[in-house]
Amino acid sequence: MSSRLKTLFALHLLLMVYSTSGILSKLAAGVDFLSWQFVALYAGIIALLGVYAIGWQQILRRMPLTSAFSNKAVTIVWGIVWGALFFSEPITVGKVIGAALIIAGVVLFAHADGEEQNNGSDGASGGSSGGGRRDADSEAHGSRGAGADGDATGSDPADGPQSGRDLLGSQGVIIDG
Repeated sequence: MSSRLKTLFALHLLLMVYSTSGILSKLAAGVDFLSWQFVALYAGIIALLGVYAIGWQQILRRMPLTSAFSNKAVTIVWGIVWGALFFSEPITVGKVIGAALIIAGVVLFAHADGEEQNNGSDGASGGSSGGGRRDADSEAHGSRGAGADGDATGSDPADGPQSGRDLLGSQGVIIDG
């Protein structure tokens, strides 16, 4: 399985975990406010969202933000599934059509994003083909931030902060282009 497919699989497992917080939230709505059941359910919600937040950061290290966010729409599909399984909510024709449209949109976006990554992987476009990281070719040849003496450290003060570390934000995203 390719790295991209593994990341997508991990993302969808993470989104499934995220969507389960809705189950706990609906259960909490049915008990007395600040009862031990309410507190326990909300502790579960906080724990799930904590796992989700950490996992989301790891996903964003491996794929473009637009791709990750486009996949978040599947949480609506999970909501339909959880509603039927846990709360006996009906699955109507409208919900099935809506879920199919969501899945089709996510697949279409992922396909288009895959084409964009394949077409823009030469590193010259400044696109997101590296998942927010500098590609190995530009790193090896110092194509960004070469100082006046030709080194790739960007140590020439007239060039400003150009080292690889200065170009990367805290999440490994190139911040100057």
